[in-house]
Amino acid sequence: MTARADYHRFMKSKDNLFGCGPRTSYHHGSLKDALIEAARMLVAERGPAGFTLAEAAKRVGVTAAAPYRHFADRNDLMSELARRGFELFNQRLAGAWDEGKPEPRQALRRMGSAYLAFARDEPGLYAAMFVDTKTPAISPAWGVAGMALDGLIRATAAVLGRTSQNSALSRQLAFEIWSLSHGVAMLSLSGHLTPAHGDDPAMILEHAADALIEKALQRQAQVS
Repeated sequence: MTARADYHRFMKSKDNLFGCGPRTSYHHGSLKDALIEAARMLVAERGPAGFTLAEAAKRVGVTAAAPYRHFADRNDLMSELARRGFELFNQRLAGAWDEGKPEPRQALRRMGSAYLAFARDEPGLYAAMFVDTKTPAISPAWGVAGMALDGLIRATAAVLGRTSQNSALSRQLAFEIWSLSHGVAMLSLSGHLTPAHGDDPAMILEHAADALIEKALQRQAQVS
């Protein structure tokens, strides 16, 4: 099957990324979404630097000039892909958190599992989300990424207990857990963690996150 045929087979599915429903090709007004879907697949196949805007256009079946109706350049397309990736990422994490039910620490563990599942199931989106970080203030993904951090800070604050003294600790713990989650996800995606050899990414993340939480609770007890 050719890359273009594979793209159109994907676009026929009813579970494409942006909720556009079943389709056989793009139509007037949806070229932008079609290009973003193509970019997601190309990033998953080749990495975030592995394609050109012209290749995305070719996969959709339009001229090389057509993408410029919606995107200034390839980086503009990647930024929009990252923004939409963070939107979906936030939805998955918020659903896993479920307002901290039945208790915050258990809910935070679910967020960790959701994080790894997202990176595994959406490698194209995940790669795009973390490639455009040199100019965050002007990236359209920046604000949505901040929402992900805010959600994690709320979760760590709930785990530590909501007190006026723990805001800095909550933020520090959130960054520690995000850094840990990203590292485990990347090791898993690159094949360095293999469950068949006993390297279970979910278990590694859970145990390491628990250790970070215990350390944060100790620091909180010392300052309270």
